[in-house]
Amino acid sequence: MKIHLTSVFVDDQTKAERFYTEILGFVKKHDVPVGGEDRWLTVVSPEDAEGTELLLEPAGHPAVKPYRDALVADGIPIAQFAVTDVRAEHERLTGLGVHFTQEPVEMGPVTTAVFDDTCGNLIQIATQPK
Repeated sequence: MKIHLTSVFVDDQTKAERFYTEILGFVKKHDVPVGGEDRWLTVVSPEDAEGTELLLEPAGHPAVKPYRDALVADGIPIAQFAVTDVRAEHERLTGLGVHFTQEPVEMGPVTTAVFDDTCGNLIQIATQPK
């Protein structure tokens, strides 16, 4: 068994597509209309095009808003992405206008930082323990 797909709820798929591809650097994998304005929209890491897909899922379900609002209010990220160097990625993303809610912090062998994805979520970036 392996993780093939996971998702984040987004307020606006078009805005999320731009942020996740143009700012974060992911690559669009699938973009399939599923009714109305909603799409089956997934992105992948350019380093692993056949790896785990991230579904940018419309946040229309009534349970989504209170759930995400509570996570954001408590500063809890909804997802975590691995990076080689958190401080370098923080600098790169800050230069692109990304707002961080947590600056890089060392926690033992791991360094983390948390940013707002502009689509209703907090996302954590982290180095992998060595």
